[in-house]
This record gives sequence, C-alpha cells and structure tokens, in this order.
Amino acid sequence: MMFSSKKRQRGTLNREQKKRRLFLFTVILAIAILFGDYHSTIASSVGKETLTMITSPDYPPYEFYETKDGERKIVGFDIDIANYIKKELGFKLKIAQSDFNGLIPALQANRADFVMAGMTPTPQRRENVDFSIIYYEAQDTIVASKSSNLTKPEDLSGKIVGVQLGTIQEQNAKQIAEKVPNIKLKQLNKVPEIVQEIKAGRIDAAIVEDTVALGFVKANPDLQFNVIPSIENASGSAIAFPKGSQLVKPFNDVLQKMKNNGELERLSKKWFSANLTEEPLSTNSPPAASKGLNLDFRRIIPDIPFILKGIPLTLSFTLSSVFLGLFWGTALSFFKISGIKPLGWFANVYTSIFRGTPLLLQLSLVYFATPQLTGYDISAFQAGVFTFTLNSGAYMSETIRGGIQAVDKGQFEAAMSMGVSYPMMMWDIILPQALKNILPALVNETIGLLKDSSLVATIGVVEILRSAQIVGANKYIYFEPLLFAGLIYYVLVMGLSFAASALERKLRRSD
Repeated sequence: MMFSSKKRQRGTLNREQKKRRLFLFTVILAIAILFGDYHSTIASSVGKETLTMITSPDYPPYEFYETKDGERKIVGFDIDIANYIKKELGFKLKIAQSDFNGLIPALQANRADFVMAGMTPTPQRRENVDFSIIYYEAQDTIVASKSSNLTKPEDLSGKIVGVQLGTIQEQNAKQIAEKVPNIKLKQLNKVPEIVQEIKAGRIDAAIVEDTVALGFVKANPDLQFNVIPSIENASGSAIAFPKGSQLVKPFNDVLQKMKNNGELERLSKKWFSANLTEEPLSTNSPPAASKGLNLDFRRIIPDIPFILKGIPLTLSFTLSSVFLGLFWGTALSFFKISGIKPLGWFANVYTSIFRGTPLLLQLSLVYFATPQLTGYDISAFQAGVFTFTLNSGAYMSETIRGGIQAVDKGQFEAAMSMGVSYPMMMWDIILPQALKNILPALVNETIGLLKDSSLVATIGVVEILRSAQIVGANKYIYFEPLLFAGLIYYVLVMGLSFAASALERKLRRSD
C-alpha cells in the first residue's frame, strides 16, 4: 500500500511537472511567434531580412578596421549610422569591402544593397545610383609641406596636386584646375599613398577632406593643411543605392529622425568633434629637421597580430589555386598533345587569351560580372581562386606539355609494346617523370601565385598586403607596415623554396 501511495504521488508530481513544462513551452512559443511576426513585419518594409553594405575601410574616422589584438572589425562614423538604421528598420547587416573606386560598380553588379563610405552625391554619380539625404557635411583642404607655402587654391598654379581616384575631392580639384592655370592632377587609389607622394616630393600638394587630413597632419609634423573656401560641389556624405532602390525612403526617414533627435550630432561629436576642436599639432610645430624615413616599428607592434592573420588566408588561397591550376593545366596540356584538332584549338586559344590579358582585369571581370551573368553571388575568395586557377592553368599547361614531350620516346614505345593503356601509361609512367623534370618551374609558378595573391585586395580580401595597408591607414604611416608585410612574404617564399629543394633532393635519390 505504501508503495502504491508513493507511486501515485510520483505520478501526480510528474503530471504537475509536465503541466509546468507545457505552460513554459507555450509562453516561449508565444514570445517567439510575437517576436517573429514583429521582426518579419519590420523586415518586410525594406524587402529583405539581410542587407549588404559595402564600404572602403581605409578612411578613418568614417570607416576603418579596429586592428588591436588582431581583431578584424570595421568601425567608424558610417558604421555607427548603419547600425542605428539597422536597429530602426529591423534588418540584419552584412558589411563587405572594396577599394573606393569599386563601390559603385559593386552596386551596379548587385553585390551590395547600399554604400556608406563618406560618398558625395555628385551629378555624375546620380546618373548611375540613387542617394539618400546628406547626413554629414565636411570641408576640403589643401595638404602640403609646411615649407611649400601652398595655403590657397591660387598657390597651386604650376603644381602637381594629388587626389584620390573616384572621390569628390578629385572633381573639386578639376574645378580648381579650370580656374587656376597649369595645375596637373595625379590620381591615386588611397589617401596614405597621396600623403607619401607629398613626403617623397613627387607631388606638391593634395586635396583631402578635413577630418581625414587632420589625422595625417598630426602624424606627420612636416605637413600642414588649410581649408579651401566653399566651391560648387559641397563635400556632403550620403548613402548610395542601386538605381530605383526601394530602400531610399525608409533610410531617409531614419536619417531625418537621427537629425531631429540629435543622434547624428552625437555620433559626429564622437568621431569628429573631439579632434576637430583641437589645435592640429603640426600646424604650429616646427618642420621636421630631417627628410629621412624615420622608421619606428614600435608603432605597429600592437597591430602585428592583425597583419599575421592574413597569412592563413594568403596560404589557403595560393595552395588552392596551385592545386586546381595543376589539374586544369594538365588537362589543357593533354588537349594540346591529343591530336584532336578541336581540343587543340580550344587549348591554344584559351592559353593565348589568359596569357595575353592582365590578371587584374580577369579578376575584376570574374568578381563583378558573375552575379550579373549567372545570378550566383560569388564571394571574393571564390572569385580569386577561380581566376587564379584559370590563369595559372594556362601557364602550367605549357610547362607540363614541355615536360611530357621531354620524356624519352622510348618510354612511350616500351609501354605500348607491353600493352599498357594510354591513360595508365600517362598516369603511371610519363607524368611522374614529366613532373620531376618541371618541378622547378612549378615552384616558380607557386611563388608567383603567392606574391600575386595581393591582387585580391582590390576586391576586398584582407590578406597580408591589405592588412598592412589597413594598419598604415589607421596609424597614418606608410613604410613600417609595408616593410613588415614584405618580410612575411619573404619568409613564406623562402620556406616554400626550402620545401621544394628538399622534395627535389628526395626525388633524385629515388631515381
């Protein structure tokens, strides 16, 4: 009886526990449904659950990488605004990157939903993309050496002036050149490169936005900047969208709300005002005593982990391209020696195209054209591996063909007389000998790919060189991070060379 009573008691407790669990599950389910309905209602106002923002994160304080402790996070004024809009409209935000002159092409190729990069809505840009309202206005400045006395537009007559390619500063410089005679413009991809050209004496001055110029002037005591009086194109920043985008209105509504509630002012003070209200250190300080490099690698020590994180990506990219390129090159070489004319024609035409056009052009076409032609949103890494595979395959095919044809004809005749099939003969007899003969050439191709991997930085891959450039942009320095990146490449190439030499010695001993 006692056992039966305890059993009934346990049964009652179990039923109570089940009821509590059922009630708790019902509450959680209700909350999830409410939250899901709320989120989907908001997300439907922008048409997509996840929006991709593309930017050029080498333009502090608008957008730049946080590089401390190796962290790879893009931060800045524009990023904070984008996150506020994300929260208001209820979508998930994905951030992609590219060089500044590749941002609008990325929109046109449907690789992104909007651009935030301190971009000014000029008439020329409005022909290709739509813009939001202006969310921040800045001023352009003349950056030059303190000893140059270049303080106003009229002083630039007969001078070489640097500008960043594709920016409003480039267009404003062209306006100045129409009024001031004999100005020669020099377009470069990045502001750090422009500043370095000034320091090297290759250009006399540069047109740079005030908030960006301030950082470089503080980091380079021999430079100064002076604000240019207002010209026709105001350097106001706006968000860019693809033509006809439905995002313009909801984004404008949020931006207007941020203006009204003071959020934009708060963010601008956070990123700009603290620096802009300070007296620039270099404006009143004496010019630098020496024009030497004054290298100080201590400045990049905290950012070394950030640069080192580019090594696995560079190696994975290189090894993937070499491995796939070797297979593709082998197939092409078989086409060329097969005696089947259509295959031979195809292989020869293919090789001539990929050896006769720039690798950077091939990379840009694959990355930007693939989404438009196929609808597949190819990633930057995939585009890089695919392009380098196609390109290296063209070069390797000639090397492998030469290696195969260098094998003594007696090997072919002996295998055929023994009844060995052609595929088996090539795989077991001819190819191993050919690869042994062409190993140095293949190593050279691998080394070339390792160094050429820096080209993928143009489509937003943060490998070794791009990491070094980011650190340089953040620290307003140039040589130290690039020299450190060069050291990394050298160590990798030497390691690859030693490994290849060891493999070659082993193959010789096995003969």
